[in-house]
Amino acid sequence: MDKNSLFNTNTIKVRKQQDNVGTPHEVLEYVYKAMDEKGYDPVDQLVGYFLSEDPTYITSNKNARTVIAKLERYDLIEELVSFYINHSIKGKKIK
Repeated sequence: MDKNSLFNTNTIKVRKQQDNVGTPHEVLEYVYKAMDEKGYDPVDQLVGYFLSEDPTYITSNKNARTVIAKLERYDLIEELVSFYINHSIKGKKIK
């Protein structure tokens, strides 16, 4: 036996498969529908989640808690603010 073969190791490269999570808009829509279906107030629940970082504000119905956790809260909040500005403020004169 070759003495170098004792120390020869094989390396297996494992590449983590990235989940197809969707855009922040798609995730918010999915989570909204899952909470609404269960009778929760999605706005109150999402605000609680954003402020506290507590995932229990999001229902586990349709795996919504897992889906929302795959995105950074910053990205979700950015989507909400951007959407609000683009649809409610832009083009209007601010007094």
